[in-house]
Amino acid sequence: MSNPADTSFFHTLSLAEDLPLRRRFMVVDEDLLGNLRFGMLLEILDKVAEETALRYVNRFYPDARVVTAAIDNIIVRHVADVTRDIVCEARINHVGRSSLVIGIRVEQPGEPANHVASCYFTMVARSGMGEGAVSVALPPLEYATEREQARARKAVVRREEYRQQQALTSQPPSPEEYRMLAALHKAQDEPGFQGLLAGRLVADSWERMYPEFENVPQKIFGGYLVRRAYELSSICSELVAPNRSVMAAVNRINFFHPVRMGDKLHYTSRVVFTCGSYICVEANIERISRDRTSKALSNSCLFTFVNVDRELVHRPVPAVYPTTYAEDARYLEAERSFKALSEHIHLI
Repeated sequence: MSNPADTSFFHTLSLAEDLPLRRRFMVVDEDLLGNLRFGMLLEILDKVAEETALRYVNRFYPDARVVTAAIDNIIVRHVADVTRDIVCEARINHVGRSSLVIGIRVEQPGEPANHVASCYFTMVARSGMGEGAVSVALPPLEYATEREQARARKAVVRREEYRQQQALTSQPPSPEEYRMLAALHKAQDEPGFQGLLAGRLVADSWERMYPEFENVPQKIFGGYLVRRAYELSSICSELVAPNRSVMAAVNRINFFHPVRMGDKLHYTSRVVFTCGSYICVEANIERISRDRTSKALSNSCLFTFVNVDRELVHRPVPAVYPTTYAEDARYLEAERSFKALSEHIHLI
């Protein structure tokens, strides 16, 4: 029986010496704090999680593959320096019946060391192709040390917290939440109201999937999809941020349906909630088959950005005002998610 330490996997982005690679990861071609394309890093992290899980699964099922089921959390601890190497250290924290929870620590070694982000991916082991694909049962890990046991417990707790949050979304607003929403609607009736309406804070984009994006047979790499969703959401956040919008956290990304070659994708991003200097953006990816006979929600994402000045000092953002029932629901879901996230960690 293996323990989590046996599943460790490292991936290094050699930004210090590889100048073409560094340029690919730059936001702008100038000296800027936090000048790293987070969407590119997000794509790399998904591949690192896949590789870590696959190495374990293939010990028992050589022909099996793994797919991303969810990105539970990515918490940005400190902004990255694009002139320094980035090391992604991944390991399996917990193994369920067919699922694996991968924890990834992203850091920049050296003096001083820079802890960039903490990440948690849920992967599922599958065997077979197409409609015949099935999940496979995996042997459990042995959690030998106290730290490994704590990480496994946290993985289970995170999953349960998410289930509770999902159950909560179908619940009506609490009295406090109702008063909050009522105040937002009442403000819109005041003479001279000039607040930002949620219905106007939307960005969308279309894209066709080509063979070059293929990862497993006939299916598109999930890391590419979430990078594209992030990049559109970053642009959307600038509809609210008066200064500079940078990544604070990936609250959650769900993978519902695989995207296949030839599919047409519709990306939609909406600013749904703001608090202080933080901006929550919801992004959905809808896939439409090439023959246009099927349509489905492929991914749903919730990102948290923070508005900062050039020195990365937090600056406030305007309030966002929902108008419709659907906008109220999105506002409330994001507010609950942001509150749960901020209770556990200190966002940048």
